[in-house]
Amino acid sequence: MELGFLLKKLISIFIQPMSVAFIVLFIGLILLYKGKIKFSKQALSLGFVVLLFFSYNPVSNSLIKSLENQYPKLEKLPTDVEHILLLGGDLEKRGWEALRLYHKNKELKIITSGYEGRYDIPEAIRTANVFIDIGIPKSNIITHPKVKDTKEEAIKIKELLEDKPFILVTAAYHMPRAMALFEKEGTNPIAATASIKNRDLDFFSFPSVDNLYNSQIALHEYVGFLWAKLRGQI
Repeated sequence: MELGFLLKKLISIFIQPMSVAFIVLFIGLILLYKGKIKFSKQALSLGFVVLLFFSYNPVSNSLIKSLENQYPKLEKLPTDVEHILLLGGDLEKRGWEALRLYHKNKELKIITSGYEGRYDIPEAIRTANVFIDIGIPKSNIITHPKVKDTKEEAIKIKELLEDKPFILVTAAYHMPRAMALFEKEGTNPIAATASIKNRDLDFFSFPSVDNLYNSQIALHEYVGFLWAKLRGQI
């Protein structure tokens, strides 16, 4: 696995709110056991504030909404498109969006993507098998089981379709970065968002794990966008 890919994953993990909070809380506990009460209180308080801040609905919602509102849901299927690219699996959300669009025109080819990760079978193959099981002809499915991230998929699509338009299905929060990567590669994607996470603002809500998770997702995207920008990928 490429060093750059591993480095990106590690950086992403260690700058997430939950990771930062637990690291600071752990430092606070160490300081507490060493008898450094003042510094321990500061570290423990900071860790708690980080968790509280990113678990708060207005904060979480604002972070994720700024990403998800950039592209509307695709309702009308373009007539000059022959392919749907489904980034990753997520059959509960993104997969259903790909299927919804496919059933508007069953001549379309669905491209599934994703490497094996921690599994024995690549995600692209697992997704394709599910689609075949529910009745989509195998001839209508193309798999890209070696791509590890969106940039590699953009390169692969450029080789396959050149500048032909295609429907790009991915989570709404990931769509801005995905579109930038594909357009930079010279491809012609049409955004089809799925997996909307933002919700109404609620200033009186209690902090929640769901809000913290959404904050983490949003920050992951911002860091990914910055990483791609620094590497000249967008």
